[in-house]
Amino acid sequence: MALRNITLKQLRAFLGVVRTGSVTGAAGLLHVSPPAVTLQMQLLQEHAGLPLIERSPAGMAPTEAGREVQRTAERIEAILAECDGALAALAGSERGVVSVGIISTAKYFAPRLLVTFARTNPGIELSLTIGNRAEILAGLSHFSVDIAIMGRPPAELDFLATSIGDHPHIVIAPPDHPLSRQRQIEPSALAAEHWLVREPGSGTLGLMERFFAEAGVTPNIAMQIGSNETIKQAVIAGFGIAFLSGHTVEAEIADGRLGVLDVKGCPVIRQWYVVHLRERRLMPAVQITRRFLVEQARPHLSGQDRRGGEG
Repeated sequence: MALRNITLKQLRAFLGVVRTGSVTGAAGLLHVSPPAVTLQMQLLQEHAGLPLIERSPAGMAPTEAGREVQRTAERIEAILAECDGALAALAGSERGVVSVGIISTAKYFAPRLLVTFARTNPGIELSLTIGNRAEILAGLSHFSVDIAIMGRPPAELDFLATSIGDHPHIVIAPPDHPLSRQRQIEPSALAAEHWLVREPGSGTLGLMERFFAEAGVTPNIAMQIGSNETIKQAVIAGFGIAFLSGHTVEAEIADGRLGVLDVKGCPVIRQWYVVHLRERRLMPAVQITRRFLVEQARPHLSGQDRRGGEG
């Protein structure tokens, strides 16, 4: 084995195959021909002395040895990006590209917040990735995401999380719901309602379950739905009521398509966080973006009042 002799071309060809699942896909990603990718892959595998790629039903995937090379290649690419940012900083330039991961629930407010940032920081280009929790954490771990906005900080010590503002969860219902004009509704009064909830494992469902458990109430689960958008439409259509992040329903509440039930103990307030990999060296452009989120997100988020409507 002689990994000291490998080249960036070989590593980038390998990462391209891993990320796209094929030589053709890697060639398109790298703007080279498929034979060129194949050649670089062969040279890398000769240096490694072990199979790095195997075929799977989903395409070409890394072997155990390949995953080791993948992690190394990703770290090298991240270090080069950090060096590029450091050189730009030494030149007195607040420029660069920052990849921001956005958990799907945060997509209702994060883009507006980042537009405000972009207007005051024209030299920094933002690349946004929206996904579920697992996808965003994977992006952070594989260095394709610099910082992320999410509602539940990762428990792993590999990550650093800083609170950036309140994350209210509320009970939504059709505007003409019989309880819509009542105040301080006891959770027990909602037990028999038809509840539309997120799928098992969802953070929103877990928070709802804890809220009702503390109240000694077992809600009637009518339907499990894997999408906030589908839940909203089902509530609007009169299929039941739901417990959701207040930020996901701002527009529907504002235009009167949804109402908010004034339930005792609600909204349940959690926090939004900005997260990054502990070992990741944050370049000036990333630091500027993160500092903006920590300092400026809270005022943007506080416009929503405690019942989920406009403040």
